[in-house]
Amino acid sequence: MATLQDFRDERLRKLDDLKQAGFNPYPAESHRTHMAGDVATRYDELKGQTATVAGRVTAIRKFGKLAFIVIRDQSGEIQLYLNEADVAPRDAALNQLGIADLPLLDTGDFVEGTGVVDTSKTGQISIFVTGLRLLSKALRPMPSAQDGFTNKEERMRRRYVDMNVNLDVRERFVRRSTFWQATRDFLNQHGFIEVNVPVLEHTTGGADANPFVTHMDALDQDFYLRISHELPLKRLIGAGFEKVYDIGPRFRNENYSDEHLPEHIAMEWYWAYANWQDGMKFMEEMYKDVLQKTFGTLQFKLGNFEVNMDGQWEVWDYATVIKDRYGIDVFESSLDDVKKALADNKLEVEQTENRARGIDKLWKNIRKDVAGPVWLVNTPTFISPLAKTNPDNPETVQRFQPVIAGSELGNGFSELNDPLDQLARFKEQQAMREAGDDEAMMLDIDYVEMLEYGMPPACGWGLSERVFWIFEGVTAREGVPFPQLRSEYDEVTKSIYPDIAFGEE
Repeated sequence: MATLQDFRDERLRKLDDLKQAGFNPYPAESHRTHMAGDVATRYDELKGQTATVAGRVTAIRKFGKLAFIVIRDQSGEIQLYLNEADVAPRDAALNQLGIADLPLLDTGDFVEGTGVVDTSKTGQISIFVTGLRLLSKALRPMPSAQDGFTNKEERMRRRYVDMNVNLDVRERFVRRSTFWQATRDFLNQHGFIEVNVPVLEHTTGGADANPFVTHMDALDQDFYLRISHELPLKRLIGAGFEKVYDIGPRFRNENYSDEHLPEHIAMEWYWAYANWQDGMKFMEEMYKDVLQKTFGTLQFKLGNFEVNMDGQWEVWDYATVIKDRYGIDVFESSLDDVKKALADNKLEVEQTENRARGIDKLWKNIRKDVAGPVWLVNTPTFISPLAKTNPDNPETVQRFQPVIAGSELGNGFSELNDPLDQLARFKEQQAMREAGDDEAMMLDIDYVEMLEYGMPPACGWGLSERVFWIFEGVTAREGVPFPQLRSEYDEVTKSIYPDIAFGEE
């Protein structure tokens, strides 16, 4: 049975034959005039016209003086119909292949075909080729769709193969792009301005997360990779921007799960002179607009959940939900009460457990069974250190979180703009860090100074691409094109490149 090494050796031989014949196996230019998929969809318009298409070879068949090559580009597939009498002869200077050169081609190669659009005797829409050019010689065979490419580890490591064999995976990332473009369009249409804020920060904050640390040689100082866009964007509100947002990566040095990745794309917006009620109304509209444009529907079957995003959103009070489920008053309960409730519900009780973290675990135990869409409101102040308190109940904050299909798919606040209150909360968080909570927020005195110069009342919102993963119905690693994996090289790769030092695994 032929091995990958055998296939590669044979293709290397063909590559050498092409070079010996004067071909450039990797030219820089192509002269494509039409996408493959457009030839089929616009056939009535294009029939009888000359078109040039280009793409990857997915099949080659030869029958005497006739040959058929199927090529694929991003838009779809098209058949190249080659008749020996019509195909121009070899011209290596133009990288033009004659029909006698077809044995030098393999599936996976890239070619360009020029000819008249018509249908074959079997009714197949085709390009009746007069000129065939080589664009790129592939040295490894692409697995066929029939063979499948299903090993999860292999798919993640060679995503470029995965997307060629499993076209639905490639289409997923087209939808992912649509999701973020629709998000950007909605914000732009409502007067928001996109400003990219730094990834490297002296002090990182805006979320409960353990940061990555790196070192900048030019300044000889350590920096953190941002865990949130929040504090730089709110500095822009203090600088005079009234509607501002950023879309980009953030980094949280924590474990993988089906809903979390250490690196992922997120979006945050901040809106001066708006409050949390304005934000809730705005985000209901935004969810509907973005999801409709991305998926073409607002009704979803997400795991065991039936979710209608076009329906009326419920509003749940945080303390009431906890009280009804566990019999605990979130404001009066002791740490021992919280630990008992955790233990009674078979939830993890850590040695460094604190009330805020424990109560949050209790809420998440409820959340996992909620279909939604539901707005969770009136979060306790000690759980939300950057949010503005409710004037009618200072023990709670003006925070709103959407709960959909068992997940929190966003986070919004009336933003805290009292510098003294903010400093006091930062100090509380710093004390938690010093007590061993690596995810508690850092004290950012520069941000406090910004607030002392004055920041208007504002509403803020953030969401990550977990929203897309949930509605797409995939895990986090399946939801990104190139998930991080432990660096490894298989034995076949090592044998193919014996002169490369791969290092210790």
